[in-house]
Amino acid sequence: MAEYDVDLFVIGAGSGGVRASRVAAGHGARVMIAEEYRVGGTCVIRGCVPKKLLVYASRFSGEFEDAAGFGWTVSGAKFDWPTLIANKDKEIARLEAAYRANLARLSVEIAETRAIVEDAHTIRLLKSGARVRAETILLANGAHPVLPQIPGAEHAITSNEAFQLKELPRRIVIQGGGYIAVEFACLFHGLGADVTLVHRGDEILRGFDDDVRRHLRSEMVGRGLKVILGQTVASIEKKGHSLQATLTNGECHPADQVMSAIGRVPNTKNMGLEEVGVKSNAGGAVAVDEYSQSSVPSIYAIGDVTNRLALTPVAIREGHAFADTVFGNKPHKADHDNVPSAVFSEPEIGVVGLSEMKAREKGFALDIYREQFRPMKATLSGRATSMLMKLVVDRASERVLGVHIVGEAAAEMAQLAAIAVKMGAKKSDFDATVALHPTAAEELVTLHNKK
Repeated sequence: MAEYDVDLFVIGAGSGGVRASRVAAGHGARVMIAEEYRVGGTCVIRGCVPKKLLVYASRFSGEFEDAAGFGWTVSGAKFDWPTLIANKDKEIARLEAAYRANLARLSVEIAETRAIVEDAHTIRLLKSGARVRAETILLANGAHPVLPQIPGAEHAITSNEAFQLKELPRRIVIQGGGYIAVEFACLFHGLGADVTLVHRGDEILRGFDDDVRRHLRSEMVGRGLKVILGQTVASIEKKGHSLQATLTNGECHPADQVMSAIGRVPNTKNMGLEEVGVKSNAGGAVAVDEYSQSSVPSIYAIGDVTNRLALTPVAIREGHAFADTVFGNKPHKADHDNVPSAVFSEPEIGVVGLSEMKAREKGFALDIYREQFRPMKATLSGRATSMLMKLVVDRASERVLGVHIVGEAAAEMAQLAAIAVKMGAKKSDFDATVALHPTAAEELVTLHNKK
């Protein structure tokens, strides 16, 4: 009788767990994966993918406005929230089916249940009570949004519920200043809601470059969103068919929905990890080494449950590296340096590399190149908006340490700029590149005035 039922047991069928399962199975491993909700995880089911679909929908209102300056008359345009959600659900179902088919093709068995760790090699499936013995266990079960500990918190929604609302809220108060809060604030506003964003800090988007943070907030306010800084929601009260959010300064804001976007917590509670000896850090995330191995040699962890870089492509890279290392005899580590990221706000943000503040903290003497300009489209649309482009350059080596963009297609530009930054491109390499005209992106290779 074999000592183990499977070579690899994966807890969590999100993007990272599915990639690890597929790669390990491709290397010949016997793999089982457990998922208690839906295959695809946060990103596919209730995160990046549905969020981007809603972002696309929200941008049409601005396009309709801009069209007049180009000679178009757009009248009678109406938005229907149930149609958007139904079409979104149809696409998510298609993607989940594709994920399942890819796993089945590699003979990865899916256990549709919550799973907990009983010892270094044993997993218990809660639905059936069955136990599975695995030579290696991979934790890829992500994180979840949290609600504030305030009176009436039970009336609030999180990003999870926002994707399944039966109707578009006419008024919504969103608490938080991170990318999830900002993205939902912008998309709800674009769809026609009256939005109030409440953030406890002195500026939104902590961790991003300060120029980017200020520029986006200015753009958001200019488009009609209300942004309140230095406050939090102190309580939420049911008022008939609506809600009232009271802030710490006593202000009362009536709303149809109050959304909490104050952070996400790794899914490590009630998993049996502490009893088995898996160490966690102060935030409750699984502590791992460079190869994603935990303090228990047979147990690994990837993705948001480790809280290293909570980005889907990072989880995928970590899962692939884990499977190659453990099952493919091709040991390598996921590289967490110069990972590009985006905020799908309106306008959107695309960045790669170090912010000016972070670069200075690391001891670099810097040259800063920054330009704020009116995009060509706005000259006819009449929209009061501007783009921001910024290069953070190491003065000694001339290497570009960071690229920061706010404006239309910023994320697309940042993905391509990431190749140059990853390769160690210098400012002179940017300067030597002929501009593609007329584009916004040409500003990246024509920035010459140091700030």
